[in-house]
Amino acid sequence: MEDLSQLTAAISFNPRQLIGIPFALVGAVFMSIGAQMQHRGVGKVGSASGGLEQSGLNFRQIVLLFQRPSWVFGSVMLGFAIVFQLVSLGFSPLIVVQPIGAVALVLTSIINSRVSKTHLNKKSMLAVTLCVGGIGVFVAIASFTAVSAPITIAELSEILIILAVVLVIFAVVFWLFRAKASALFYIVGAGILYGFVATLAKVVISRILDGATDVLTWLCLLALILATVLGAFFVQNAYSSGPPDLVIAGLTVIDPIVAVTIGIVILGEAQQAPGWAILSFIAAGVVAVIGVFMLARYHPHTAHEIAAATKEFTSTVKSRTHRRSSVK
Repeated sequence: MEDLSQLTAAISFNPRQLIGIPFALVGAVFMSIGAQMQHRGVGKVGSASGGLEQSGLNFRQIVLLFQRPSWVFGSVMLGFAIVFQLVSLGFSPLIVVQPIGAVALVLTSIINSRVSKTHLNKKSMLAVTLCVGGIGVFVAIASFTAVSAPITIAELSEILIILAVVLVIFAVVFWLFRAKASALFYIVGAGILYGFVATLAKVVISRILDGATDVLTWLCLLALILATVLGAFFVQNAYSSGPPDLVIAGLTVIDPIVAVTIGIVILGEAQQAPGWAILSFIAAGVVAVIGVFMLARYHPHTAHEIAAATKEFTSTVKSRTHRRSSVK
């Protein structure tokens, strides 16, 4: 009985914070549709403009995206996804609603397999299951243990400083290695940036509802816009070099991990969670990340690209070896 009373005391359940969950689910549906349509638009721009460069979309191709109806429609869908996500953040703690975007992974995988007429293999399906299962366990526990804590100026300053450091790091890495950047690089970058976007959105909404429309709030809004634009640029480049369900898998796992980490470490949304809940958060996050890497490795599209690249590399080596032998 004593253990049961301690468990009940540790669970800080507030029915109101569940209101954000259905909004987050609807947002995930819009995200899935938007991702598929944007991926199609990027592919058509690449075909019409002579192919996509390995270093990503150039300025002309980015302009052409706005002339593709499929890409524009996808952008509108993602706009709706953002609106529903913002509403969900207004009702619920960050660590409850942000991971729900993983639902988009299932929908995107199904839609993409039908559109591309490519059936997901068993390992890809296992990867999707791990992603969604890990996030599902996380959300289930967070729904009953998370709390929306007041955001202090010190916490807000920490978030902005960390974001500034992250932006500088990604700018430098992108500038140095953009010619060799893969889909996974862009996915990781976008996921991290969108994690900060979700956090800043939660901060701005909370401060506006509390009537704190000071300079710091506007600075957060500016940082949010900057991170959103850069994240969107990374996403479009990820679409140019990877299937949409792989992109969504990365975003719906990396984004929540970053946002949840900030929510727990800085915002204190898990300050009343018992030890077993924290351990469960870590275990569920690890499972979801494993799922992303499995999907990156075993997805039919990526597997085909890896096989083609290996075949091309082997052919090049044999050709050079044959030439050297002929010269001798």
